[in-house]
Amino acid sequence: MIFERFEEKHMEGAVALWNKELGASYPMRPRLLRQNALEDRRLLRKGSWVARASKDGAVTGLAIAKRAGDDDGRFGLRRDAGWIQALLVDSAHRGRGLGSELLRLAEDALRASGAVRVALGNDLHRRLFPGIPGELAETRLWFERRGYVHREDVYDLIKTYGPDERVGMPEFEGGAAARVAEPADRKALTAFMARCFPGTWDLQHRDYWERGGTGREYVLLERDGAIVGFCRMNDAASPLLAQNVYWAPLFEEELGGIGPLGIDEACRGHRYGISIVQAAIHFLTARGVRRVVIDTTPFVDFYGKLGYELWKTYAKYDKALDEA
Repeated sequence: MIFERFEEKHMEGAVALWNKELGASYPMRPRLLRQNALEDRRLLRKGSWVARASKDGAVTGLAIAKRAGDDDGRFGLRRDAGWIQALLVDSAHRGRGLGSELLRLAEDALRASGAVRVALGNDLHRRLFPGIPGELAETRLWFERRGYVHREDVYDLIKTYGPDERVGMPEFEGGAAARVAEPADRKALTAFMARCFPGTWDLQHRDYWERGGTGREYVLLERDGAIVGFCRMNDAASPLLAQNVYWAPLFEEELGGIGPLGIDEACRGHRYGISIVQAAIHFLTARGVRRVVIDTTPFVDFYGKLGYELWKTYAKYDKALDEA
């Protein structure tokens, strides 16, 4: 078996391997893998590998590792954090130690880079999975035997709206109103995120603008002329493929997504949270989106109030590298 550092030249083979093993439930697109792996500044190239049976052979194994960046500390991230975004082996080549070797290569590189704890997936907003998909029970056991510990489960929820179904704009208490953001809102929204949500949501929001965002993916909640809440909404036109529309190829019609959302702590207790979600649904359905996903949430009952049902489950795992 030949091991090579994961590079652009391996993209076609990596996508083919992914779709052979997972494509029926999680169809991979070159744009998505390139965006979330090769174009992510946190990619740890020394820990990202492909395996092939011969120099010109098909990709039979893939490991993608990431490492927190020097600037991530200001967003509340541990500078010694690491992730294994993906670890995948062709089912025809399993049981021969290939997965264990790819894991060793990834963990050794993470350890050498200074990472202390490594998570499976959940690598911020350029992740592929927030954890191990629920249907991969054997994969969970495989990682548990190698020291990974289950922390919690999160869920993707989904709802389909009828072709003639209209979702109205909700009423907001206290004179608040919701609207879609515009380019001129960038400075004010950045200040709001830094003040109220100074973490990964702030980081994700800044990346959005840097990638060419225009504001159309954000619903703003305003009261007395100030932003007091936000809700992200995504569709096929978004400049950065977001987590809740990753698996859009599963459907013939366009897939939309909602989340994350946040309300200024000083303005909570007015049902603004559920109402801004309704506003986002209103704007998405007005754009012609009839199927909407809310991803990576533990709040199944909360979104169930709006008719959203369980779609996918993920188990979050991590491991202290000094326990290896």
